[in-house]
Amino acid sequence: MDPLNCDRRQFLINAGGGFGMLALTALLAEDGLLADDVERARNPLAPRRGNHSGRAKNVIFLFMSGGPSHLETFDPKPELARLHGQPLPASFGAVMTRRAVERNRLLAPRFRFQPHGQSGIEVSELLPNLAECVDDLCVLRGCHGGTVTHPESVYMMNTGSILMGRPSLGSWVAYGLGSENQDMPAFVVLPDPGGWVKGGAPAWGQGFLPSAFQGTLLHGGTSPIMHLQNPPGVGTDQQRRTLDFVQQLNRRHLETRQQDSELSARIAAYELAFRMQAHAPEVVNIASESPATRRLYGLDRSETAEFGLRCLLARRMVERGVRFVQLYCGDTNGWDAHADIVGNHTRLCRQSDQPIAALLKDLKARGLFDSTLVIWGGEFGRTPMTEGTTGRDHNPHGFSMWLAGGGVRGGQVIGSTDAVGLRAAEDKTHVHDLHATILHLLGINHRRLTFFHNGRNERLTDNSGEVIEPALA
Repeated sequence: MDPLNCDRRQFLINAGGGFGMLALTALLAEDGLLADDVERARNPLAPRRGNHSGRAKNVIFLFMSGGPSHLETFDPKPELARLHGQPLPASFGAVMTRRAVERNRLLAPRFRFQPHGQSGIEVSELLPNLAECVDDLCVLRGCHGGTVTHPESVYMMNTGSILMGRPSLGSWVAYGLGSENQDMPAFVVLPDPGGWVKGGAPAWGQGFLPSAFQGTLLHGGTSPIMHLQNPPGVGTDQQRRTLDFVQQLNRRHLETRQQDSELSARIAAYELAFRMQAHAPEVVNIASESPATRRLYGLDRSETAEFGLRCLLARRMVERGVRFVQLYCGDTNGWDAHADIVGNHTRLCRQSDQPIAALLKDLKARGLFDSTLVIWGGEFGRTPMTEGTTGRDHNPHGFSMWLAGGGVRGGQVIGSTDAVGLRAAEDKTHVHDLHATILHLLGINHRRLTFFHNGRNERLTDNSGEVIEPALA
């Protein structure tokens, strides 16, 4: 249509048709009939663009299972040291019985803090290796969640909800961005071999998202991927023919069930498993790593070898395009120091400090630091009051986490807890804010990453969450 040579009636007809096409586009998108949705149905893990240009391409989430004490790691409290042995002052607002107040006295930080790096951020003597990397860290000292129990807090940190059955952060990222490596899963989980995190597999589950986006478990040791090799006497060609026959039947079945995401995910999973048999052994084989790299991660020391190997595997996976890797440090009880916080945190910091610092240094040396977002933290912190005489109880009201790489401005502290470390006080960071920031760094608007479920557009951050702007480089 020539806009300069038409009457009013013709112009309105064409303009109205244009608006109709806009409405049709929206309806097709909702019904999953646009090209991107067709491709997603065919290959759920195909790489996709975010809502904006993100600095981070990959994520490594170092989950300190059990709840590490911020008061012994990243949040020095001289006032707590001064009040050691006294009952918690009523001005701090904790609701406690008189017996509890008398029994659970304030416990001074058990380790010394010193400033490090050009930024002068204070770090506990428990973490000498991470202290060398402090100028790369954005320490969030004003974090808070919503519940005092382990499983619910694990779910909150991993899924944005205290309820079981919601999609995990890694699943949302895989759903939003797909995978850069079609021969490996988009979301990989490396659990602690000493025992699963409290809350179990739902912490890395896909919830109501299609099954293709759930976390894939890899284990430590010499065989991190179970059942990777064919049974004796079964060659690759024979397996390929068997798989082709099964897939032919599956696709014929799917033709009458186009909305069956579970079946689509199963078809995609079979193909991914076959490709992994050819490519995954190289990813988990560290024979090519130099002796210097092995020493860097502490593979030559018994206390660091196991976690160091998993940190090294995490680097190898993001190097090869795995989108989201989550490592758990600490067995079923982990950092949950209800008694003997000195012994508990000394052991776990010895296990993790060198490998985590090595991971940061290695990512920088290989040019991966700026594109890899590294997250450190647990499900909550610990109380400034004792539990018994030598431990600390759960504290979701105030704790520390840190971010590094992937578009984060390091060498700074954001937020604070109150004078004794009980509650987040200034520049508070809720778990939803943390999730919103992680997605933003990956190029995803957390309000636009949604999935229609039970009549509602669900999202990771529910109805809240703000990007932590000062954390951005």
